[in-house]
Amino acid sequence: MPESKPDLQTILSQSPPPDGGIKAWTHVALLHIVFFNTWGVSNSFGVFQQFYVSDLLAGQSPSSISWIGSVQTACLFALGVFSGRATDAGYFRYVFFTGVFLQVFGLMMASLAQNYWQLFLAQGLCLGVGNGLSFIPALSTTSTYFRKNRAVAISIGAAGAALGGLIYPVLVQQLLPANKLGFGWTMRVMAFLMLATYVPCLIWYAPRLPPRKTGPLIDTTAFHEAPFLFFAASFFFNFWGVYTAFFYISSFARDQIGIANPSNLVIILNGAGVIGRLLPGIVADRFTGLFNLLVPLCFAGSLLTYLWSQVHSPAGLYVFVVINGLVAHAMQSMYPTVATTMTPDINKTGTRAGMITSAVSIAVLTGPAISGALIQQDHGGYLYAQMFAGTSICLSAFCMLGARVSKAGWKLVVKV
Repeated sequence: MPESKPDLQTILSQSPPPDGGIKAWTHVALLHIVFFNTWGVSNSFGVFQQFYVSDLLAGQSPSSISWIGSVQTACLFALGVFSGRATDAGYFRYVFFTGVFLQVFGLMMASLAQNYWQLFLAQGLCLGVGNGLSFIPALSTTSTYFRKNRAVAISIGAAGAALGGLIYPVLVQQLLPANKLGFGWTMRVMAFLMLATYVPCLIWYAPRLPPRKTGPLIDTTAFHEAPFLFFAASFFFNFWGVYTAFFYISSFARDQIGIANPSNLVIILNGAGVIGRLLPGIVADRFTGLFNLLVPLCFAGSLLTYLWSQVHSPAGLYVFVVINGLVAHAMQSMYPTVATTMTPDINKTGTRAGMITSAVSIAVLTGPAISGALIQQDHGGYLYAQMFAGTSICLSAFCMLGARVSKAGWKLVVKV
């Protein structure tokens, strides 16, 4: 009986990633745009937090206003389990196009908002759902084009978050004042910029692997893998604490340090992230390995957050913002990169990454709100929130160490 030949789909699914070439690196550029318009916008919420507290939503507590940004970022993660599985099943373009539409639509609707619930639905929920339907499909699709150079490729893509976190706050800062364009047209300009930059993605983004039509929404075999469980816990605790600085650095500068125009701090925080997102991926890929670098980064991030409580001058705050921007963005870049490696089957990349990010969405949703409540409990002081954030990131460091040890043992010279 003649041996049956494998079909084209089987050949493609078993073929190694190209790890380079025009198509692969084009997808890195497209991922850069996606990070620019998802994480870049989310990391800019500190500018809106300050404006809403002092102007548009004056009278609302910082904690309640932070829920707008928390929901926006949480949705980016929460929908991963659905959008990731849909991507593996061959519905990438449907999911991605819907996500882009909701992002732009959310900003347009936010431009018309005049009260809290309208902003919550538009800027928080609608924009957040759009983020969630765009981010994980783009991340998992791009990662399938690389294996050996994956850390470098994803880091270059992730640098788009820092660039977006630099450009969007500058745009808001320059256009938001009432004597210029004002709130409504500032949001519309953001929407037009987002749509224009997404055009190349809508044209050229394409999955490399054939669809995996069958299979559950959740890959239960992951729950039997210690490295996966430790890493998911580390991801959760890190993002439970890391956004405290992004959301509250401006109000801390105004209330505790006395800086009259603290919006520049968000710009500096994200500007430092351009280096913070690029360099670690190159170092991890060429020298240390992802796990070996992420463990000390988490411990450094925890220490920095604790030391934030000792900042009492403008000069000290600017130094903190630069260093913390480097470390925080490095962690934000490396966690999604590692998430794409947490499966032995490349065809399940979207499913596994979506499972992790959906769990992390709870941390992103509650972390900034907890910090806001702690600030209120401390009568406007920030010590309780700083200790909460620092302890959360410290727990993430120990969990990351557990993931590294369960994956490669205690040998220090192993690149992992």
